[in-house]
Amino acid sequence: MIVFAVSEEKNRWLQQKMAELQLREEDLQESFVRSSGNGGQHVNKTSSCVQIKHLPTGIQVTCMRERSQSVNRFLARRELLERLEAASGTVTKEMQRIAKLRKQKDRRRRRGMSP
Repeated sequence: MIVFAVSEEKNRWLQQKMAELQLREEDLQESFVRSSGNGGQHVNKTSSCVQIKHLPTGIQVTCMRERSQSVNRFLARRELLERLEAASGTVTKEMQRIAKLRKQKDRRRRRGMSP
């Protein structure tokens, strides 16, 4: 397993999650391109943007949040795992968070409508 430039705990979590979802490194096609946005000259000189494609499902993820390629590789795999979970029908933490925000927004909207 690849070790990324994040804490050991996060690396262990990623390994466990990939094992749970039966996601293998061989099923991933990874490519690196130049990022855009913040980061200055560093971003313009290095290929820190990571694109990962899960070959069996065709799900593709692009991550260029950080200046570090290694951290972006970790974040891309994490996002891919979330998308695979969502595609399988299980409710993810991100889906729960979005549902909670929608509920709060509806509640505020109803409060604002009453005279």
